[in-house]
Amino acid sequence: MPSNQSPLGALPARFRRPRVLIVGCGDVGMRVLRDCSPNVHWLATTSQPARTEALRAAGAQPIVANLDEPQTLRRLAGVAQRVLHLAPPPNQGFASPAAQSTDPRTLHLLRALALRKAPGSIVYGSTSGVYGDCEGDWVTESRPLTPSTARALRRVDAENAIRFAGRAFGIRTSILRIPGIYAPDREGGTPRERLLKGTPVLLPQDDVYTNHIHADDLARACWLALWRAKPQRAINVSDDSTMKMGDYFDLAADLYDLPRPPRVSRDTAQGSLPLMLLSFMSESRRLRNDRMKLELRLTMQYPHVRDGLAASAPPLTAA
Repeated sequence: MPSNQSPLGALPARFRRPRVLIVGCGDVGMRVLRDCSPNVHWLATTSQPARTEALRAAGAQPIVANLDEPQTLRRLAGVAQRVLHLAPPPNQGFASPAAQSTDPRTLHLLRALALRKAPGSIVYGSTSGVYGDCEGDWVTESRPLTPSTARALRRVDAENAIRFAGRAFGIRTSILRIPGIYAPDREGGTPRERLLKGTPVLLPQDDVYTNHIHADDLARACWLALWRAKPQRAINVSDDSTMKMGDYFDLAADLYDLPRPPRVSRDTAQGSLPLMLLSFMSESRRLRNDRMKLELRLTMQYPHVRDGLAASAPPLTAA
């Protein structure tokens, strides 16, 4: 019989557009909508009704749902064949110190998705912080996780929940371990403000390796992972830069024609810099991105941070 929605009747499955749900559609999610295939039916969650028009304008069907309020998530059950989960764990409001290492948002989402037919694939945007301090070693996805901060512990909890759901419900799950995200059109997406404040960096002998990915390349990695990632797979999503943090800020200062930041010892930094910043200065690792290149087959638009930063630097003027 003809479909109520179409005078031509229900279309065969091969002609229907796949339905992809983005959970936590912030800056990176909006880039996925902007830059990736239009040949899907996009859906995107938001906890703010005022954002529905922006999501609709970007090409997604908005769904008002709050990961902190499980009763609002029932409408997500069965709506999509593929899910891109980019929502971070909560930062505060935990009832006990023990609960600081869990991510209830991911658990709420997975329970809601399992109420009806589970999606075929879930891609979760995690963090490279799950590796902890690797003392500058090269890091592959098979390295044991040694998170050293509460926010990294929450990400490990989310990863474990995603993997469990994959095994329990036959979902192809993929975990993207993401380092520092930058882009000139992203809020706080370049070092410019920090350089203008003159925030110090560590002396070379105390400095740590840092890793980066341009937000546009990350968006494309998210998209490709939905279709190409191997089952129950973790993938480092990082560019080819191999730089210490101080060198990164020196590079940015030179590109922006700003003074290089002062260098201080670790002991001096511990007595003067915010705890959040110190935590980033306490972990050193170099991410291998072989899986990203070979399995996702991602060709980066910005393979080195100098490429992405230079795109936002002011043009040089003649002396």
